[in-house]
Amino acid sequence: MKTLKFLTYSALTILLASCGGANTPASSLFEIQISGKNAKFHQNETVDINLKNKKNKTINSITYSIDGEKIDIKDNKLVLDVPKVGSKTITAEVKYDDTVAEVSKKIIVFASKSPSIYSYEVINEYPHNPNYFTQGLEFHKDTLYEGTGKRGKSVLVKLDYKTGTVYKEHKLKNTQFGEGITILNNKIYQLTWQSNIGFVYDANTFKEIDQFTYGKSKEGWGFCNDGEKLYKSDGSEKIWTLNPETLIEESAIEIYTNSKKLVKINELEYVDGKIYANTWQSGQDVAVIINPESGVVEGIINFNGLKDKVTKTDNVDVLNGIAYNPTTKTFFVTGKNWDKMFEVNIIKK
Repeated sequence: MKTLKFLTYSALTILLASCGGANTPASSLFEIQISGKNAKFHQNETVDINLKNKKNKTINSITYSIDGEKIDIKDNKLVLDVPKVGSKTITAEVKYDDTVAEVSKKIIVFASKSPSIYSYEVINEYPHNPNYFTQGLEFHKDTLYEGTGKRGKSVLVKLDYKTGTVYKEHKLKNTQFGEGITILNNKIYQLTWQSNIGFVYDANTFKEIDQFTYGKSKEGWGFCNDGEKLYKSDGSEKIWTLNPETLIEESAIEIYTNSKKLVKINELEYVDGKIYANTWQSGQDVAVIINPESGVVEGIINFNGLKDKVTKTDNVDVLNGIAYNPTTKTFFVTGKNWDKMFEVNIIKK
């Protein structure tokens, strides 16, 4: 009797599997197929979308969504009208044979057009401490603040940008590698690299007010703000948006051009609705202009040649440090262990 029951159960299991029962993976029944004019998909591009019916099931309806947002499909055409570039998940909810199944497909959406190219002109040169491994640079009330890196050498300083005179300094612990800084509501926010900890200081006294740890982001790299929110890079293709009160990462954008993903996004500066960012180890001294809503790289600033104006030493490293002075309406850029800081105009080619 037990043997008969076992055989009956086994036969039923095989039958259900062959007919697409509850335990049958949806991917073995259906597959989303997407094709476009190019190998890569781009924002606002129209692509063909179809559902491959592998087992010839009787399909009653198909509902598509991108990252949980339902989308309309007409004549098997999908318009990639997505607000943000980067990785997307397209899901099809398939109703068939009184059953509902979901299948998904991951794609990457790139920017719709190539970035504009910018150059620069030097207006002034100022002294910069060659011992500063610059990681953060920002103006506040016409005064420059700088955060530096390297364990045992990481500091936060307030200084006169014209002379390099230091008004105030705070030294981090020897185990901490200082990274990006930003100033909002008279508070200085400073990141560290791999210690998974950030600091909040009073902008006037440099007294530590608070500490915070990172959530989903990997490390501490660049920092900036738009007057309401904080933006943090972590070495990946992502820039995270933080609530300045809770310091919780509430969302993220992924940074893409029309052809590639950008990683190792370093020092950040927010100016007139755009994020200006240094990129580390890109092979060239360039900065990029990012749309903080979409993640699209809208511009590339070619700073090549600027490093040639710096005194050559064994310690001189890459361009890193970009700050906007709202009083002069000009940008200030420097690099790691550079002995000069440059006031520049950025010019669109």
